Amino acid sequence: MRIQSSVLVHLGFGKYVRSDQVTAVIPIEEERGPGRRTFVHVQGQSDPLIASRAEDSIVRDLVQEPREVTQARQQQEILRDMFNDLQQVNKTVRRFSRDEGGLDLDRLERRIREVIEE
Repeated sequence: MRIQSSVLVHLGFGKYVRSDQVTAVIPIEEERGPGRRTFVHVQGQSDPLIASRAEDSIVRDLVQEPREVTQARQQQEILRDMFNDLQQVNKTVRRFSRDEGGLDLDRLERRIREVIEE
């Protein structure tokens, strides 16, 4: 588990906090009800915020990587796989692919290498 910095976490009813500023998430046990599910303690504030979402939902959002980060990691992995596969294609197949099919595997390999190395 890792808290993501500068990611906003939804507490419900239009309330958001930065994930890296949350210091505690405590379920409300007394007078719990709609709109009162969880106390969320935030760095620099003496009183906790009252969240309408359950503590497990808030914690899951706190430690889950943003979807964009996960997708970027998956895309990088796919590019590495493609790059490795392209390196196995022999010169004859590359020439045929370029001349007859219009697919320049050398150029594609160079572009993937540039992206991977960034």
